[in-house]
Amino acid sequence: MNVMISGIPISNLLKVRKLFFLNLELISKLFAGPVGEDMFHWQATIMGPTDSPFSGGVFLITIHFPPDYPFKPPKVSFKTKVFHPNINSNGSICLDILKEQWSPALTLSKVLLSICSLLTDPNPEDPLVPEIAHMYKNDRAKYETTARSWTQKYAMG
Repeated sequence: MNVMISGIPISNLLKVRKLFFLNLELISKLFAGPVGEDMFHWQATIMGPTDSPFSGGVFLITIHFPPDYPFKPPKVSFKTKVFHPNINSNGSICLDILKEQWSPALTLSKVLLSICSLLTDPNPEDPLVPEIAHMYKNDRAKYETTARSWTQKYAMG
């Protein structure tokens, strides 16, 4: 039997509720604002997602908006060291929406949420650090242990 509320299956309403609370939890872990008076230079803080080896970490991110923003993507990079296949030692982030998939409709909060999602779900098929991508694909336990260790060393101090 399919229970309905206002003609909508209750199972669909429960899915929407779960997504709402997931997004609410993610949003509560993101903070961003301008650095001083420069509206083109921002700093953001992302709390490590609980379902990842980055849990408990506090990650600083710098954001530089180009003069033609929102028609060009912001330059976003990690200041905190992160062991991740899509983030290199300079803090550069390999994320399609920061490159060829950029759209002026994307907001900063969507960009930061995408970075949170990337922490939880790396893309080893488009790595900035191939060695870490190889480890992620072939020895997940070692990857998670190393990422957790880096989080404790660089993002919890």
